Amino acid sequence: MQSNASSKWLLILGSINMFLAVALGAFGAHALKASLPPDLMVVYHTGNQYHFYHALGLFAVAAAAAWFQPSRLFGLSGVFILAGIILFSGSLYVLSFTGQRWVGMITPFGGTAFMIGWLLLAAGVWKGR
Repeated sequence: MQSNASSKWLLILGSINMFLAVALGAFGAHALKASLPPDLMVVYHTGNQYHFYHALGLFAVAAAAAWFQPSRLFGLSGVFILAGIILFSGSLYVLSFTGQRWVGMITPFGGTAFMIGWLLLAAGVWKGR
């Protein structure tokens, strides 16, 4: 297994996002549960769930970046997954806090970023040695 700067940064970003996902999950379960209406609590939970999944995904990208021949595809994969966390989960967090439904128009861009990130990871692994 080789080490490179890309995998180091991806591990750092994955760790920070896991911290945030746990903190926001606990906040939602304890502080928001009593104050958010049930429909917005579901929105918050969905944002948090995808935040967790894709924070773990950053670890998968970091592992691939360390294991395979260095490729720009791994860095791009991490960028798109991070953008997905910000756009998808972030928009759902904001929607649940504010109740402003228009913010939900941002969410599909985050979902698209997630999908692109995963395809870039697959391409990097396919291309790698």
